[in-house]
Amino acid sequence: MTHVVWFDSFTDEHRSCLGGKSVSLAELISAGLPVPPGFAVTTHAFRLARDASMTMPAIRRHLADLDAGDPAQVSERAALLRGLVAGWPLPAEVEREIRAGYAGLCDRTGTADVPVAVRSSATYEDSPDASFAGEHDTYLWVRGADSVVEHVRRCWASLFTDRAISYRAAMGYGHVEAEMCVAVQKMVRPRAAGVAFTLNPGNGDRSAVAIDSAWGFGEGVVSGAVTPDNFLVDKVLGSISRRTVSAKSHAYRLTDDDQVRLVELPPHEATAPSLSDEEVAAIARFARAAERHYGCPQDVEWAVDADLPDGANIVLLQARPETVWSRKKVVVSSGTDPVSSIVSTLINPLYARKP
Repeated sequence: MTHVVWFDSFTDEHRSCLGGKSVSLAELISAGLPVPPGFAVTTHAFRLARDASMTMPAIRRHLADLDAGDPAQVSERAALLRGLVAGWPLPAEVEREIRAGYAGLCDRTGTADVPVAVRSSATYEDSPDASFAGEHDTYLWVRGADSVVEHVRRCWASLFTDRAISYRAAMGYGHVEAEMCVAVQKMVRPRAAGVAFTLNPGNGDRSAVAIDSAWGFGEGVVSGAVTPDNFLVDKVLGSISRRTVSAKSHAYRLTDDDQVRLVELPPHEATAPSLSDEEVAAIARFARAAERHYGCPQDVEWAVDADLPDGANIVLLQARPETVWSRKKVVVSSGTDPVSSIVSTLINPLYARKP
């Protein structure tokens, strides 16, 4: 039974013990796309710690009569459940493998106490009919084996955030059946970051890649705290068909105390585009490659790593199915224009994999 799986050693045998985010990172690497190195703490480790804790009777009791429609009750029970999970002692073999994995990551990167992102990766997330984006916790700039072990436990506990409980109830997923894998990944120090959709999220047009970008960490874009720059890239021609450079007064950046905080930007930076045209083209190219790999429109998180050289500094942090327009019926033009027909074929390929 494996408790740690490196992303670049992933096989189909590991799929059942990794959460959606971890599987996605491993598959992106297998598809030849740039992803920061790291490993996953499997659901086997989660299950071993859970069962050894002897807390399941109490967890079931707190969930048995939970009214998911009562926010106050959800909040109260969620806090109790997180407290129970946060107190789980780690079985010796699980802790040993996590520490060995972190030591191996330090060796691979040539950095003692390499800073990592410790990211929740639940088994239900990023499924075709649901997306648990933002429901569970992620911790940035974690250093040292002791801290990594502690933050793995915190990610386990985030199975029971208020939002995760409410979302599972709304989607019809069981609470007790949910399990948590945790991704431990070399931290990126982003000059800029954001998201890319392999369709236009405004109208569902699949002929374009839409990129939102802002200075610093992508939290500013994902949370809506920053108005991002926006680029629309034509999938066939590869050209930027629309660009909007926004006034970005603030950015999430790493401060001197190793904390990611919202800081004010100087005027010259606030009004400058956060990406070069070459970087826009590279992000669009990688997003399309992810779409081809998965066979459906993708929502891709990316970053420009300030520690990597120009031309090799774009990394992908996550890819998941786009879940809004992809569920809607696609209307195919019945026009007879042969050029339109060719373009339609190019931008709406039959990507579906064979079973």
